[in-house]
Amino acid sequence: MSTSDFQYTKLRWFLTIAGMFLYAGDIVTDISLTLTFYQEEHHLWAGLTLGFIVLGLLVSQIFSYAWFWDDMNDFVINPKGKTPSQDCLNFVRILLKKGFAVLWITSHMHTEEERREKHQKLFCMATDLSMLKMFETFLESAPQLLLQVYIVLLGHRKNSILQYLSMAFSFISIAWSLVDYRRCLRRSLPHISEMPSGLPTVIYLLYKLCTITSLILSYSLFLILSAYTTVALSIVWLLMTMWTNILQTNFCSSKVLEALYRLVVGVILMFTFFNVKGHDTKVAMRIYYSTFTLLNVASPILLAVLMPQFNENTILVVDILILGGMFLGLLCLVLYYMRLHPTTKLPDTDEVDGLSKENNSMRRMRTFVQP
Repeated sequence: MSTSDFQYTKLRWFLTIAGMFLYAGDIVTDISLTLTFYQEEHHLWAGLTLGFIVLGLLVSQIFSYAWFWDDMNDFVINPKGKTPSQDCLNFVRILLKKGFAVLWITSHMHTEEERREKHQKLFCMATDLSMLKMFETFLESAPQLLLQVYIVLLGHRKNSILQYLSMAFSFISIAWSLVDYRRCLRRSLPHISEMPSGLPTVIYLLYKLCTITSLILSYSLFLILSAYTTVALSIVWLLMTMWTNILQTNFCSSKVLEALYRLVVGVILMFTFFNVKGHDTKVAMRIYYSTFTLLNVASPILLAVLMPQFNENTILVVDILILGGMFLGLLCLVLYYMRLHPTTKLPDTDEVDGLSKENNSMRRMRTFVQP
């Protein structure tokens, strides 16, 4: 593998900054919306909105600290045994600081092998950050988007620009995290070839966004039909978590963290399909998207039959978005995996490459959910 195949670019450094601004905008709009709901005495909505924010931040912080502690105890990564304090913000600061130094200040002061090692470490850090963003997205942004869509469709309050901004930031955050996660993870795994930019990336993004959006809209219609849908969604989450337990994932270094990880993956699988173990999942994917199709078809029909008073222009638009998003998403899914998915494995690296010694960070990437 050449150095250029594993190069942390200036564009990647700027994208990290852009991602943090997007993340900050998502949090700020959600907090502002929480205060608005509270002032309007919609205490349940305010509590849920705030709860999703806290949950995403808390889980991300737990894994950030756990991974950092693992890396500090890894002799390959930390031969001197340094143990400085760490949190998510400090993690981002270190990544940006080291990235700036490698790309602009010391880019010509090292041998090719040294530059290769530094770029590899930067991509490991960037991949860890993308993993944390994935956790935050599906614990905060995705359920937040579901809640706001439900409130808008329910029509119990006058919709505000702030609410639409919150929905827009949540949607963009989901899109950004999917693309950033996919590209970082594939670039960080030496045995997997990177997907080319351009059409493959666009088709993959459309597949994910269309299927996730149609599923969120379907969940919102079920919530309008009955508040007991929350119980059904909890059962779905438990089933997805049980599936990850059956597959016996081995992402974390402790049993407690592994249990938390499986709970988080259960939430992710409620909104989209991921390869949990990195194995062939053709059967599992067919079952998942067959169920997904049934839900998307059933939700508009049930709402039309059981609550015909909701069959107004807004609901019709939602129905069109559900069915159109479902068909476009599945079409992109088939096109992507039949024509565009990179299946060629890269040649095995030798000792000169310096990738034969797997550290904790590389093991995380190899055992995390695969795109």
